[in-house]
Amino acid sequence: MNYHKNIYRFILTPALLFLISSSCRIEPIADPNNPGVVAISTNPTLGEIQNVVTGVESGMRDNINFYLDDCGVIGREFYRFSTSDPRFTSDLLGKGTATLDNNTFYITNPFAARYRVIKNLNILIAGLTNTTAAGVTPAKRLVGKAYANTIKAHELLMVLNLEYDNGIRIDVANPNALGPFLTRQQSLDSIASMLNTAYTVLTANASISFPFNSTLFGNTGDEFARFNRALAARVAVYRSDWAGALTALNNSFFNLNGSFNTGAYYLFSSAGGDQLNPMFFPQNSNGETRVAQPLFITQAEAGDTRLSKTPARTSSTTQDGLTSNYDFFVYKTNIDPIPLIRNEELILIYAEAKAQLGGANLADAVIAINKIRAAYNLLPFASASQAAIIDEMLKQRRYSLYGEGHRWIDMRRYNRLNTLPIDRPGDDVWVQFPVPANE
Repeated sequence: MNYHKNIYRFILTPALLFLISSSCRIEPIADPNNPGVVAISTNPTLGEIQNVVTGVESGMRDNINFYLDDCGVIGREFYRFSTSDPRFTSDLLGKGTATLDNNTFYITNPFAARYRVIKNLNILIAGLTNTTAAGVTPAKRLVGKAYANTIKAHELLMVLNLEYDNGIRIDVANPNALGPFLTRQQSLDSIASMLNTAYTVLTANASISFPFNSTLFGNTGDEFARFNRALAARVAVYRSDWAGALTALNNSFFNLNGSFNTGAYYLFSSAGGDQLNPMFFPQNSNGETRVAQPLFITQAEAGDTRLSKTPARTSSTTQDGLTSNYDFFVYKTNIDPIPLIRNEELILIYAEAKAQLGGANLADAVIAINKIRAAYNLLPFASASQAAIIDEMLKQRRYSLYGEGHRWIDMRRYNRLNTLPIDRPGDDVWVQFPVPANE
């Protein structure tokens, strides 16, 4: 099977209006003239099921820019300059006495967006359970629910990445009786379990197609199982489960010799009613823009072609005591896709797991690292020291996954936040975000 990124347009319909909410809670509104959440949960048509899936995959993109700005700015990958809101350079960077606020857009927006998707996935699960629509066989119900639980695990992990030791709510199926906040470890364990349970269903029904169309990664149990295992590998390294990461990779779309860009993506288009890529700013923008943290360029090895992500500006730009001569230019147009997860990350997960297991595995880690280095015009890495290999793996993650929301998380899980640069005297590097005030 040739797995690749799919570039399709999302079709947004008026049915998506019921998907809008401002927090974890969405109160069902029964309207006999305009069936809403109740009807879709109790006995949806195939068309209504498709509308929910379309809404889920569209909603996954909502506020993705705030999530990536949170991770990228705190992780000192780039600066987000904004003439309309100074909190990108004050709160997120801990300027002076500034702290992270629990009632501000940089946490309330991404937090609410992820839980909106989760709520709609719960509606999808209920609808698949209760529908009498023709053609929705028991096997199709199962793979459809496994799809929903795989996406739910992804969305929960994104919330946990911001909340960290504050933990998250896993059980939000009943808006009137939300489950408790679990610890970070409990949350990771629950997410891993959710993925594993879904994977068992997907592989047991490998040839069964979904009772709807998805644009994420295929439409059969076998295809989506590979995406599920890619996410499971990411979760495994977050749990320091190195052997588990390798097992998950073996059942994913991981390919040491394959295209780095094979994977699942958030898709954008300029079609009416659709969304544009919110991480795109034209080169040499001023006022509202993103610019590279200068050390990304000055600490790179000579000849590293990944510096194409941070081209030089025609003139430097400054805001709030911060200056850069380089643009953040990971996305070249306003309809470029943003990756959820792709093979380049999986190769680096493989290198990490092998390095952490040590011994004879170290040689495999070096092979994987050198696959990355060779692709970007760099000479082979030759050290046999486990510590040096781990350092090199983290360096390659820094440059390969730049701006994709990993650097802050990587430095945190390796207890290296203190190695991130302090841009101004008195700035802070935050460990986590506060729980939103309305929670």
